[in-house]
Amino acid sequence: MPGKILIIVHQENSTPGRVGIRLRQRGYKLDTRRPVLGDELPATLDEHEGVIIFGGPMSANDDDIAGVRREIDWLEVPLKENRPFLGLCLGAQMLARHLGAEVRFHKDCYAEIGYYPITPTARGIELYGEWPPCVYQWHREGFDLPHGAELLATGEQTFPNQAFLYADNAVGLQFHPEVTLAMVHRWTVKAARRFSLPNVRPRLTHFNDRLVYDAKVDAWLDRLLDAWLG
Repeated sequence: MPGKILIIVHQENSTPGRVGIRLRQRGYKLDTRRPVLGDELPATLDEHEGVIIFGGPMSANDDDIAGVRREIDWLEVPLKENRPFLGLCLGAQMLARHLGAEVRFHKDCYAEIGYYPITPTARGIELYGEWPPCVYQWHREGFDLPHGAELLATGEQTFPNQAFLYADNAVGLQFHPEVTLAMVHRWTVKAARRFSLPNVRPRLTHFNDRLVYDAKVDAWLDRLLDAWLG
């Protein structure tokens, strides 16, 4: 019978979105914690089937934020215990930093906010089948590919590394397959100041593009979770 998945989020009202919905549909219980707000992280994952670290407004380079540094160091636990780990946006960047790779801003301060194209590698297709042609992004920093990791998907030249696999159990995605329509509404209103950044998609296109691409993202997410949990 499915057990618990450790869910790590970074704001008081953050939710796991569609990923949480899919996990509950599969019978998993969600153990949600917010280390940047003082929640403790378990010393072992003996009571968890896996762990997912979601995005947040902070940077993976914010070592002065105690919870950020603690999460990055704590990643030794799922890697050492060979538990399934999934990092989404900030979570992927934390994994990259833990593995010794750099996380940095684009040289021209470009951001990706909205839907952008990605291209899977042969390994990415082998693991998860057909990928959506465009995915939802919300970030200003990208990661270098960690040593020993396998690249699963690439993006445009702005942020070329979009997905990677490390040690068969840890997956990092630069993008946000978890976003629901309600989350897109909330993010584009609460963080509207981000639309002044270069390379950002206008707000209306977020909703128009979702109508075009989200069904394929939804189907792909199911394949990802099946493989990840399997």
